[in-house]
Amino acid sequence: MEKTELLCIGNPIVDVFVDIDNNFAKKYGILDPVQHIDFDRAEAILQELSVDFFHAEKCSGGGAANVAKIASMLGMKAAFSGCIGQDETAKFFEKEMAGAGVSLYLEKSGEKTGLCFVCNTDGSTRFAASPGAALTLNETNVNDELLCNAEVVVLDGYILDRRPLVQHILLKTSKRGIPAALDVASVFQVKSKAEEILTYSRSFPLIIFMNADESIAFYNTVRKARDEAAFTSDREKEAFILREVCPLLKIITDGELYPIIAVKLGSRGAIIIAGGNVYHEETFSIIPRNTVGAGDTFCAAFISAWIRGKSLSECAVLGNKVAREILEVQGTHIKSGKLKKFAKMLK
Repeated sequence: MEKTELLCIGNPIVDVFVDIDNNFAKKYGILDPVQHIDFDRAEAILQELSVDFFHAEKCSGGGAANVAKIASMLGMKAAFSGCIGQDETAKFFEKEMAGAGVSLYLEKSGEKTGLCFVCNTDGSTRFAASPGAALTLNETNVNDELLCNAEVVVLDGYILDRRPLVQHILLKTSKRGIPAALDVASVFQVKSKAEEILTYSRSFPLIIFMNADESIAFYNTVRKARDEAAFTSDREKEAFILREVCPLLKIITDGELYPIIAVKLGSRGAIIIAGGNVYHEETFSIIPRNTVGAGDTFCAAFISAWIRGKSLSECAVLGNKVAREILEVQGTHIKSGKLKKFAKMLK
């Protein structure tokens, strides 16, 4: 089997971008920033919005799938493993991923392929996901030879709920000295899985990605903090992370090669903690068209640069630059030509 630089494992989803008002959001219970909905509700939303799936603004999605897609567009040998249905949505997902150059290892299920509505609601964005077939992926579906031929295995944080799957992957890869990269996915996942993530980081070679809110949630959960600080700006969050969160993460990483922890700060750049050291790489902000997929893009560029032997600071700088390109499109629906200059940096 051919060697793969990044093997990404997670939930294959098709993102559908829609505009809704608050009344519509209340009717279908789309009230939280991130939530799951059943497939009947998803189909009802499509019908009421008169969204023709074939002409809707959409793109392949899911955290690990996005990483594979962007990494491939950066010239890396990237593969994706997950579970899809046998419907038109599945065909769209396969076509878009293959078109980006990703090698696909997909299980087919009788369930529907996952959908995620990215809802623009009076200036805020809410995510209503119906993962469908994606949730049927388990440890028996993951090819061991494929795992052992990867340089890095990237895990979608949403598969943390499937502990046997995650542990199977980590045990197999760690025996070969293959590191795993994990994006923690959401504040909810962090709050419910912080101790698990901490245990994995002590037991396996791990690169962990969090955004600002997730890093603060991790800090509060590990410390069992009762009072959580409130912030009025991204600058205040950044200051809190540098002052309070980073010392904890330095202890976790001190004296060891792993874990490497990357905290994505969006328009404020990124902080990397490794070996007890802190690297802070700033960026400049732009007005984004959409932030969907930007964090996954940072992960893709960071890991790609890391595989190609770049320093942690260089990895973070490239992550910031490539993520900024994604802010100008819907999701990861970007033309490969836009990333050519970054691909050249990795050769």
